[in-house]
Amino acid sequence: MIPSVLPTYNRAPLSFERGEGAWLIATDGTRYLDFGAGIAVNALGHAHPALVAALTEQAGKLWHLSNLYQIPQQQALADALVAQTFADTVFFTNSGTESCELAVKMARKYWYDKGQPERVNIITFSGAFHGRSSAGIAAAGSEKMTKGFGPLLPGFIHLPFGTHDALLHNTIDDTVAAILVEPVQGEGGIRPLPDPCLKGLRDLCDETGTLLIYDEVQCGMGRTGKLFAHEWSGAYPDIMMIAKGIGGGFPLGAVLATEEAASGMTAGTHGSTYGGNPLACAVGKTVLDIVSDPAFLEQVNRKAGLLRQRLEGLVASHPDVFELVRGSGLMLGLKCKLPNTDVVKAGYDQHLLSVPAADNVVRLLPPLTITEDEIAEAVARLDAAATALAPKEDQA
Repeated sequence: MIPSVLPTYNRAPLSFERGEGAWLIATDGTRYLDFGAGIAVNALGHAHPALVAALTEQAGKLWHLSNLYQIPQQQALADALVAQTFADTVFFTNSGTESCELAVKMARKYWYDKGQPERVNIITFSGAFHGRSSAGIAAAGSEKMTKGFGPLLPGFIHLPFGTHDALLHNTIDDTVAAILVEPVQGEGGIRPLPDPCLKGLRDLCDETGTLLIYDEVQCGMGRTGKLFAHEWSGAYPDIMMIAKGIGGGFPLGAVLATEEAASGMTAGTHGSTYGGNPLACAVGKTVLDIVSDPAFLEQVNRKAGLLRQRLEGLVASHPDVFELVRGSGLMLGLKCKLPNTDVVKAGYDQHLLSVPAADNVVRLLPPLTITEDEIAEAVARLDAAATALAPKEDQA
């Protein structure tokens, strides 16, 4: 008999009843150090006082209001995002998947309205993850994402991650609408795209008129030490998808765009029942106010440097378990020599939570509010997990 909850998740045998900052407390009272943060969602940790206050205050006033009406909380968050980014306009969604759907529609509608309806193709890269909707899995293109779900949405061209300039130049023709890329791949194994590559994509798009779309659903909202990861390169997009961290745990996403890129999205071309609701936007504005503070981002960078340094030492201490550290800011990955799922499970035994990813990588995505003491504790627990996994002769 099928379980009452559709069994599409390979769940760990853990159940939590509350959280405090970087800690989750299981139903049996055991405390786990959370270095997954809901897969980069809980940017400010669990039960952050400012978020609890914002949610409680708004919940006592108004939860939902149709987008048939003005929503002041939505306007305030949009104004704040526009003030701090490349964007001129924002559309609010409930998730990264929804943001992907709109980004694809926006790019194609742009060219349709420009009198070039043949420009529908979107270039994406291997290892990408853009959600699990029809557009999202078609954009990713991997067999793991698409097998059994055909016919797939057409109009995506898949290139290898790290594609050189010549191949990109040869691929862009008068049918290409946009390039879609994650500045740091998350599900793909914490693989940053080097700054020169992002700049090269920007130059290529400027040269050919192609739109540049960034997926910063996982790497955005302070995760890399800048408000958005692409800011390190100075190569700005035309359209950007965000979600996860912007809500701090409350479902919220958005698509940010320049006025030009969004010009085709006129009244009636898109909508959302819940997107931009007062409750989500009140929380999102509070998250943004905290995370965008330069002093806060400075601390993220400082703690990221400390964590990376200690992880490099961990790799050196356990060469039979780990291969290398990669990533940016507090979005780091341990590439493993043993199966990454074994490392994650060994972490559970040490009451440490992490997240597996492709390329045999363990993702470490702590809350941005993590303390130095908690970083030291996490690395100590990873050390204990690696020791438990190491070949017996190495432990002699």
